[in-house]
Amino acid sequence: MPARGGGAVPGGGRPLIITEDPLLLDDLLRLCAAAGAEPYVHHAVPEQSGAGGGHGGRGEGGAGATAGVGWDSAPLVLVGDDAARRVRGAPRRDGVLLVGRDLDDPFVWQRAVEIGAQEVLRLPDAEALIVDRIADVVEGAGRPALAVGVIGGSGGAGASTLACALALGAAKAGERTILIDADPLGGGMDVLLGGESAEGLRWPDFAASRGRVGAGALEESLPELHALRVLSWDRGERVFVPPAAMRSVVAAARRRGGVVVVDLPRRVDEAVAEVLAQLDLVLLVVPGELRSVAAAGRVAAGVRMVARDVRVVVRGRCPDGLDAEGVAGLLGAPLAGEVPVEVGLPGRVAEGEPPGARGTLARFCDGFWQRALGAAQGVPA
Repeated sequence: MPARGGGAVPGGGRPLIITEDPLLLDDLLRLCAAAGAEPYVHHAVPEQSGAGGGHGGRGEGGAGATAGVGWDSAPLVLVGDDAARRVRGAPRRDGVLLVGRDLDDPFVWQRAVEIGAQEVLRLPDAEALIVDRIADVVEGAGRPALAVGVIGGSGGAGASTLACALALGAAKAGERTILIDADPLGGGMDVLLGGESAEGLRWPDFAASRGRVGAGALEESLPELHALRVLSWDRGERVFVPPAAMRSVVAAARRRGGVVVVDLPRRVDEAVAEVLAQLDLVLLVVPGELRSVAAAGRVAAGVRMVARDVRVVVRGRCPDGLDAEGVAGLLGAPLAGEVPVEVGLPGRVAEGEPPGARGTLARFCDGFWQRALGAAQGVPA
């Protein structure tokens, strides 16, 4: 199962500002506030966390000094032009930005190289970019979500049902869970969960998104059904969601942490490719019959062009002479498991019970998350 790197970001998601320029400091504090961040402020390279340091807001010392952050432990360092000389001897690290106002300074790149800055940003032109960089560390202070996509190898494979059941299982396991319906022709995951009238935003509300989507704002705006958040389609006319909007929304969902489950359409277009590129694992659902296996081969070829890890879930009984391992072998992908067909499941769903609430499908999902979440946390599967 996929493993995710890293735990919580050191410094608690609070950036470090190093400058003595009062006007630049005012600008950077304003941009931090816009990104929802309370920065540490220093005039030079601070000692390591625990040895004393700056506090949120202006200046140094004060009540927050004992909770200071060191040069190495801050998730992001914003170095003012005026402080570049004082920072020159600090250890090299990622996440250092050199910030100033003089667009015509011929020596700015030399100073950036001397302090190991990754970017040189000039105000006011780079204000939006700086807010994005700060917001990245604020929202990314924890482990990113484990993102799993589910795609049908053929029509009627049961991919949407499995995606819904997996999301329900993750929420039941105590994970913060977002279920994303990326298939505009699928009928709506909120309908499958019995929440088509639930209040909250749907895909048409995000169709115009081009830049950053806030992770917290996204989660809070979506309908909450069965202890998970759901991004689905409305009942109106089909709305085209551009690839950039799809990418921004899925990225925001991942930054929130926990689990993201995406129900994917079988046709891999540019927007779907943006989603696939952000997934840790894609489950290809294949009915246990030869015609479905042949169709799944074409779907798998398109998915593999973008996805990092594709695995097969065989649904239903295979014909004589073929088993689940054989199906996976024909498709050239590892077997993630088998899901027997539940005869009474469609009736229970029609009566309002969400897929995976009980039965063999629920047991499959419980086992899947035990392995996947354990691997993500470094526990042998």
